[in-house]
Amino acid sequence: MLRLGIPSDGALHEPAIGFLASCGLPVVRPNPRSYTGQLPALADAVVHFQRAADITGKVEEGSIDAGIVGFDRFSESGRGDGAVVIFDGLGFGGCSLVIAVPEAWADVSSVADLAEVSGDMRSSGRDLRVATKFPRLVERFMLDMGVSHFSLVSTSGALEAAPLMGYADMIADITSSGTTLRENRLKTVRGGTILRSQACLIVNPASAGARPERLAALRSMIDLIEGHIQARGLYTVTADVAGESEEAVARVLLDSGCLAGLRGPTISRVYTGDDDRLFTVTVVVGRDKLLEAVAFLRGLGGGSVSVLGTDYVFHGESEARRRLEASTARVRP
Repeated sequence: MLRLGIPSDGALHEPAIGFLASCGLPVVRPNPRSYTGQLPALADAVVHFQRAADITGKVEEGSIDAGIVGFDRFSESGRGDGAVVIFDGLGFGGCSLVIAVPEAWADVSSVADLAEVSGDMRSSGRDLRVATKFPRLVERFMLDMGVSHFSLVSTSGALEAAPLMGYADMIADITSSGTTLRENRLKTVRGGTILRSQACLIVNPASAGARPERLAALRSMIDLIEGHIQARGLYTVTADVAGESEEAVARVLLDSGCLAGLRGPTISRVYTGDDDRLFTVTVVVGRDKLLEAVAFLRGLGGGSVSVLGTDYVFHGESEARRRLEASTARVRP
């Protein structure tokens, strides 16, 4: 069976379950203490509830085939082999890994200033100390930014307290709103965003492609996820409008600029039994064009304009499928 890992707790647990349900993949968990669950929409799939910190490693070693994990965790702990990213943004769990320094550092406003600070500290016989839970990402970033004299301080507690407690000079941590940083008298610096992250879907191509049933279930899951993502913010608008012909109505709609739809409007004749030339118009528009489209149709005499949310949009070719097929092809014997 296809083995899908999702966080068992933490910030991504509930959003991951909600996201899968919105894609038509509701998770059924027999009881809250169970470590496995089912995806009734996919007969050949099972859900494994794992610690968020363990999912990347489990996928890379092949004990689970796919997993939902924060892109920050994947970037930090991934070895670079064994797992590939199929979707780098599922639309939830958004956050950033940022550099934060004490507010009292009035002369430090950008990453460039940190090079000078680290040089001054080096002259005094010590390194700039950075507390973080992301040592690989932070070390690479600091070196790329020209900050060469620093040491990383590993901690399992709240990083925001490190400068106040004196065991670090600054921190590199995950933030969503910046509120916790400000409450602890810390500030971000210009150019100090190391990584922007949200939940992503990773796959082990070797284990996923090891069995036809497993690969087929993964393809179905990817199709549903991609179709749902592509449908976000899209609405199907339908109204009856008057016109001389389908072509004449189409020209008016296309000239409007807001009713072109994904590939153009769909127009069909309404047969009322009299001489009225009435046509049903159906078009898909984004949220930013919705009210404009409704107003335009009303201006054409459109009565009872109906609007439906769009659950899925499946394009002719699937980018996610292409990434999956390319990755599984590389590991086939």
